[in-house]
Amino acid sequence: MTIQVSERAQPLAAKHNVPGGNQLSWEIVDGPAWDRILADFDGACQEQLYAFAHARWPSARHEPIVFSSAGEVVGGCLVMIQPLPLGLGAVAVTKWGPALKNASDPAAPKLYEAIIDALMAEYAGRRRMTLSVLPRVSPEPDNSEFTLLVEKGFSPGPSLRSPDRYLVDVRLSDAEQRKSVQQKWRNRLNKAERSGLVFERGGLAQKPEFDALFQAMLARKQYTDHSAYDTLPALLGHEVETLRPELFLVRHEGEAVAGAIVFKAGDTAVYLYGATNEKALPLSAGHFLQFNIIGWLRENTNARWYNLGGTDGAEGLHIFKSGLIGSTGAIRPFPPTANYAAHSMPRIIGNTAFWARDIVGRLKRGLEDWKDTRRKQPS
Repeated sequence: MTIQVSERAQPLAAKHNVPGGNQLSWEIVDGPAWDRILADFDGACQEQLYAFAHARWPSARHEPIVFSSAGEVVGGCLVMIQPLPLGLGAVAVTKWGPALKNASDPAAPKLYEAIIDALMAEYAGRRRMTLSVLPRVSPEPDNSEFTLLVEKGFSPGPSLRSPDRYLVDVRLSDAEQRKSVQQKWRNRLNKAERSGLVFERGGLAQKPEFDALFQAMLARKQYTDHSAYDTLPALLGHEVETLRPELFLVRHEGEAVAGAIVFKAGDTAVYLYGATNEKALPLSAGHFLQFNIIGWLRENTNARWYNLGGTDGAEGLHIFKSGLIGSTGAIRPFPPTANYAAHSMPRIIGNTAFWARDIVGRLKRGLEDWKDTRRKQPS
């Protein structure tokens, strides 16, 4: 594979020891090249995609870094450089990264540590920025990546207000999966399978149908959407098939009544968006949809886990998702962001900026939650 190196990356060459006595070298590549490389990684995820980050945070400068050892690509990281107001500097942010090519390699923890060391040396050391890392959710009780960051001197930053994520083991057979889910969930699934529902894998051509479901659901629930929904056209049309999210629909008598969009690359698939109309609930279409998605992921991807996302505090979603993960899944919290600065002034400025952004974000969400509540009240 040819790696294209951007001109600004030429002076950036760092070497760190990795297991086996080799050295870790790295270079910045252009965005499309990074996405093509990331497609083969166990750690591939939407937040590390250049196509997603460029659409989601266009004001940031994106630096995709490829790490190699003994001439082989072993990992990478999409770093976003975000300028601070008043020319006070910049912060370097990576979400759900760094990403490893082979996360099951026994040397993976040491390799991850070497990559973190390289990022610390470059961004916090040489460039005098605050480095902010948000690790992925771990299916293990202890998030070893976050633990390592704290041991390295990173300070915990703001946490999500509803951090729990629901993980399904997708390597089970249909019979094992059915046995794993909670009894009430299984009863709803059995009901759905007798309702004449049809599961369908779609694509970009079916996006208008999904859009209609999504907008109808927002209107029905009187809910303000805070997601990155406007990035979907870029993702569904991505040049790398592995990185295109899958669009699934459930039909009843030809009509789309439920749908989902799922990121499928890497060792953990992620439920990005879901939508239903008013006919879906009595048909238990959501149960039918998710059970069939799990089977599709098992047969068509290398995913070990399926991340159902969070609940944003909604008790109904907690009941649905905890019933689906059953006895073999896990509920694990997203760790807080972890922030590191090697110099006092970037530390003060960076931490102040992160906390200020968090406070403003929570105030905005609180105001919109209040507006949502007001709209739901009878006039």
